Amino acid sequence: MNGFSTAGLDPITVEVTRHRLEGIANEMQSTLLRSSFSPIVKEGLDASAGLFTADGQTLAQSCSIPIHLATLIPAVARILQQFPPATMQPDDSYVLNDPYCGGTHLPDIAVIQPIFVQGRIIAFAAAMTHHQDMGGLSAGSVPTNATEIFQEGLRIPPLKFRDRGVVNATLEAMIRQNVRIPDTVMGDLHAQVSACAVGARRVAELAEKQGGNALTTIFHELLDRSERMTRLALAAIPDGTYRHVDWLDNDGVELKKPIRIEVAVTIAGDAVHIDFAGTSAQVRGPLNCVPSGSLAAACFAVRALTDPKIPTNGGCFRPITLHLPEGTLVNPREPAPVNARTSTIKRITGTIIGALAQVLPDRIPAPSAGQMVIVAFGGRKPDGTPFVTGDLIAGGSGAARGSDGVDVIETDATNCMNLPAEAAELETPIRLNRVALRPGSGGDGTWRGGLGTIREYEALVDDVSFTHRSERHFSAAPGLFGGAEGARAVSVIHRADGQQEVIPSKIVTRLNKGDRVVIETAGGGGYGDPGLRGPGAREADAADGKV
Repeated sequence: MNGFSTAGLDPITVEVTRHRLEGIANEMQSTLLRSSFSPIVKEGLDASAGLFTADGQTLAQSCSIPIHLATLIPAVARILQQFPPATMQPDDSYVLNDPYCGGTHLPDIAVIQPIFVQGRIIAFAAAMTHHQDMGGLSAGSVPTNATEIFQEGLRIPPLKFRDRGVVNATLEAMIRQNVRIPDTVMGDLHAQVSACAVGARRVAELAEKQGGNALTTIFHELLDRSERMTRLALAAIPDGTYRHVDWLDNDGVELKKPIRIEVAVTIAGDAVHIDFAGTSAQVRGPLNCVPSGSLAAACFAVRALTDPKIPTNGGCFRPITLHLPEGTLVNPREPAPVNARTSTIKRITGTIIGALAQVLPDRIPAPSAGQMVIVAFGGRKPDGTPFVTGDLIAGGSGAARGSDGVDVIETDATNCMNLPAEAAELETPIRLNRVALRPGSGGDGTWRGGLGTIREYEALVDDVSFTHRSERHFSAAPGLFGGAEGARAVSVIHRADGQQEVIPSKIVTRLNKGDRVVIETAGGGGYGDPGLRGPGAREADAADGKV
């Protein structure tokens, strides 16, 4: 708890202010999505925005991506460390993407702007966008065969991007020179700047109405209230240490070597401690996850396990402590590659939640597919102009007591959308021949797991760089309490000459005209004895073509 006096605060004013702050965060998010250039943001929604207190605690979040929203916490902290607030001026803004300097992975650039009221900083606006390209080995900057971070793209340490509103032309030139689609990257970066400017303007307007001191007092009351509510929710879980183990397919380099994730979740009164002892050592390929990602997984898991009515802010995260053994998958040593850390974060999240399944059987579903397939295409259009685009593809969620899983949905700390066929084809010489549900992919049970999807891409030009990062090709989403596991993922390249190549979960290769890639994502696990599934439900599944 903080030392601010909140005596005499009007609870109605506090609640109205909370909703206003959340509205500002969502207006920032809308600005991001409407102003960005790349399809992965405009259509895939791979960007996030939020507000932070003057000391760097999460104040309000947009409805966007949990991984981004949590990894902004150490990003803001690093900016405050590198640039003391006393040195900041109105309309300054700062950037970083280096995972070993407060970032998460190189495509995710954070932009942070101080919010001034009457000459002092009362808050920060922050936005994070997944940029379609940051250079490196492969188009899209997510090379699954990277063995050190230097191969993944341009590293940006904490730097000032704008000085009193004037853009750092040297930094902008450096970025443009190192990416494949500079106009798109800079367009997205300036959209982040615009989003932060909107947030700063709106918070300043709010402070003018309420007074800066009164507003900051409300900020801390909101954090303290969420902390109290979170601690009450954690205290309702029986004390004890609960363990769970899950596996990632491989690291993209050693393709036959699965990666172990082990957690011990200890509930002690109103706090939770998560210990990753037993997790694999850091790996050669880019599945490593720096501590910001491990923190994001823990924050999301705690929010998923506690009351959804609790306002999400930094107070929710105060009861969490982590043990991240150095030199392991969840806390690698530099210069380990980390670009595929989303797969790891998702599996960490599922493992934390799965650890509590036995003690919270009514609230925890069967494991989901736990995958977000990312495919990246790059090359040149028939007119010679360069293109880089990516797609984000989900699997099925796990079934829960009382409900079937949801088909083709992001789970476990991600919250993106796939690209519509029209958007993908407008931007690139790639055709989507098929988009469909994958029948029979959900695990059987009293309640059935959600289905995966089938997407088929065809190259319309030669020499296309192609990156495929997936999971659940070798370990299926298990069922819960007698439910069956979901189908494993399968991806195959059908070459124009008739040859076929099964993708071992991850690959960087090239496609030529007429080559097709068929991706079938995994299904979620079933829940409960399949023999207890009612005949009406099975008839409906058959009628809908789901089995």
